Amino acid sequence: MKNIEKQNLIIKKSWENKKRTFKPEAISLSHEELLEVSYLQPEELLPLVVKPKLTDLNLKIWAQSNMEFIEANLLRHGGILFRGFNVSTQTDFEQFIDSISSRLMPYMEGATPRTKLSEKIYTSTEFPPDQFIALHNELSYVMTWPMNIWFCCIKPANLGGQTPIADMRKVFQRIHPQIRKRFMEKGWMLVRNFGDGFGLRWQKTFNTTDKMALEEYCRKARIEIEWKGDNRLKTRQIRPSVAKHPKTGEMVWFNHIAFWHISSLEPKLCEMLLAEFNEEDLPYNTYYGDGSSIEASVIDEIREAYQQETVAFPWHQGDILMLDNMLVAHGRNPYEGSRKVLVAMGEPFTRTDI
Repeated sequence: MKNIEKQNLIIKKSWENKKRTFKPEAISLSHEELLEVSYLQPEELLPLVVKPKLTDLNLKIWAQSNMEFIEANLLRHGGILFRGFNVSTQTDFEQFIDSISSRLMPYMEGATPRTKLSEKIYTSTEFPPDQFIALHNELSYVMTWPMNIWFCCIKPANLGGQTPIADMRKVFQRIHPQIRKRFMEKGWMLVRNFGDGFGLRWQKTFNTTDKMALEEYCRKARIEIEWKGDNRLKTRQIRPSVAKHPKTGEMVWFNHIAFWHISSLEPKLCEMLLAEFNEEDLPYNTYYGDGSSIEASVIDEIREAYQQETVAFPWHQGDILMLDNMLVAHGRNPYEGSRKVLVAMGEPFTRTDI
């Protein structure tokens, strides 16, 4: 009996030692086993659509281990739509962003109203829902812009509310070579007037109420300023019209020329502003870099190039759209009902072409 008890004791100790030394082997699954990668339309490569094959696949954890896949496809396609992952809250979105970006950006020199929800998360532009927001590359007119921008749909609109996108490599190719040449030689100028009751106040745009701080910021940002009374301000900034992507080396149409042009406003609003202001006193307008007016036919061709390359799709709850902000422009379609889309910007890049 004592021998049996002794053997059992030996077996028990041996098993406990094995448990202490046992290390489970990691199971590595390929992208093909974890993800379904496709396109919204067979002939349209923007955006790349990434869906999970496993219902409990955690987007944050997967993204942390697959940055090479994300970065390579972002540069190739310009945009990635993550769809079908378990994303339902602002916290889920922030966790994903934190997992792939260590350099998020504040919204500086903004032109449209939006609400700051956390340190780097904002609402999408808070324009009235019946208004269309023209396609643009975020902050293309500043010295430092975000290379990446993310949108997260917490609640899609009842009708409309898509975020149309366009590949700016293709837009660049569509614009007539003579027009491209003219803008590449002259650049473009943005003129803004603050303090007349239209648009954002300069305090909101530049995130300061200190005039000296504003003047110092504008000096560094190559923005010419002119005070017109105690609280009225005119700014002028000249920027290149095209850019070479720092990673792919591709040429892109990268500006706010059509977006800021007075003709982009709704006809009634445009007529009202022109009845009240001289052209040089409009809330904003764009010109060639030498200050001369841009022909209406040129603006029309630029708009048509955007239109020809525009892709739009309905939001699904939980969608995250990641864009290379230089390769792809974005906008917003009018909508009905409530809509909640969050925005984050990251990977700041400072221009050296001025």
